[in-house]
Amino acid sequence: MSQPVKATRTERTKRTPSSGGGESAGSRRAAAQRLSMRRKLAAAAMELFATQGYEATTVDEIAARAGVARRTFFRHFRSKEEAIFPDHDDTLVRAAAVLDAAPPHENPLDTVCRGIKEVMRMYAASPAVSVERYRLTREVPALREREIASVARYERLFTRYLLGHFDEGAHHDGDDDPLLAEVAASAVVTAHNHVLRRWLRAGGQGDVESQLDHAFAIVRETFGTGIGGRPAVAGGRTAATVSASEDDEVVVMVARTDAPLTEVMRTIKEALRR
Repeated sequence: MSQPVKATRTERTKRTPSSGGGESAGSRRAAAQRLSMRRKLAAAAMELFATQGYEATTVDEIAARAGVARRTFFRHFRSKEEAIFPDHDDTLVRAAAVLDAAPPHENPLDTVCRGIKEVMRMYAASPAVSVERYRLTREVPALREREIASVARYERLFTRYLLGHFDEGAHHDGDDDPLLAEVAASAVVTAHNHVLRRWLRAGGQGDVESQLDHAFAIVRETFGTGIGGRPAVAGGRTAATVSASEDDEVVVMVARTDAPLTEVMRTIKEALRR
């Protein structure tokens, strides 16, 4: 494994969240008003797309349905296909804030799993809207392309974060950390999208966060300690640790009582191979 990257590298990857303790009440109100208008325009767009079709709907009609001027629409969205995704920008900022505030002892893969939960919570906050939006994106290629572009933004965010825990120059033979970081980020996003699609196809029913935790457990089991050199387990807590005597005749393992059996067995097997 390569050595963890220097602090200056990590500092360069940090982003400034749009909300926080130092933010003024006025700026918070402005952000809330902005999001409220974006959601209002999105609701108008979805209603028109559903009743008269995507191609037949114009930006002027969306603005009129929302009770605002055309210029107001373009202050919030660049195109009509962008209009049914009002929360992605704010959710991306919240996900970035989770990464920026990660405790130093946490495995970066656990941090990324926590970050992408902000995306799932965005969908779960309004199940009926999310299900209708899913239906529209399946029917309209332009909306589907917009959704794919949004997902790519999250994947880039998480990939940059994971890569930030490795030396930028660590690409010599035998060092797979940079590759592992990109693959792990893709795996987290793919696991999230798989659970999200299944939930949407079920009409937004069920405990989607528990389903997501199960999917992330599989990702953690697959990539384990490969990111940053710290064990990754559900909740970011170490499941099991192993120590051996100097003559390797005795192996002692300490495990949490709530540790998954698969994680405990994997740790034992790895210790016996040493």
